[in-house]
Amino acid sequence: MTPGLVDRTDGELAALAIAGQEDAFAVIMQRHKGQLHRLAARMIGDEDEALDLVQETFVSAHQALKRFDPERPMRAWLARITINKCRDWRRRRAVRRLISFILPIEHAVDAPDHAPMADAVAADREEMLRVSNAIALLPINLRETLVLRTIDGLTQAETADVLGVTEKTVETRLYRARARLAELTDRTRGSA
Repeated sequence: MTPGLVDRTDGELAALAIAGQEDAFAVIMQRHKGQLHRLAARMIGDEDEALDLVQETFVSAHQALKRFDPERPMRAWLARITINKCRDWRRRRAVRRLISFILPIEHAVDAPDHAPMADAVAADREEMLRVSNAIALLPINLRETLVLRTIDGLTQAETADVLGVTEKTVETRLYRARARLAELTDRTRGSA
């Protein structure tokens, strides 16, 4: 890696990458890959698939780098691309499931269900699994808002930008997501 690149801002790195300095894009990838992987893994519930989606995110980002606005946060721009990749993944998965029901079993595409992951560093794995399962049950618009705002730590404005909604919508969705999540975790706690 070229010395001094790690000290550059994301906007400067994007400009250098556009100018042909590929090391600059490598720094962007290194800087954001962990956060994007956590986002994708929580959105789809599968760490291995999330790695593929992060790779797809960076391929798309590299191709669209000229459209990146250096005045806006790179993190939010990349998160938006990742969310779109997760949505595409869910649509493809739904199509595979539909095909597996329609076609005879020898022609079915294998699309197993993956339970949401439990956070490996959680002190209480059972509670983390309960919360993860409850998050997976949330409607997609509430889940995306909750993950971006609460788990990924984006600001309300960044979350609104990623999702293409107003900050008030983010606030409303977050309130509803938390209320629904509390209801779901209380229900599963009572049945355990």
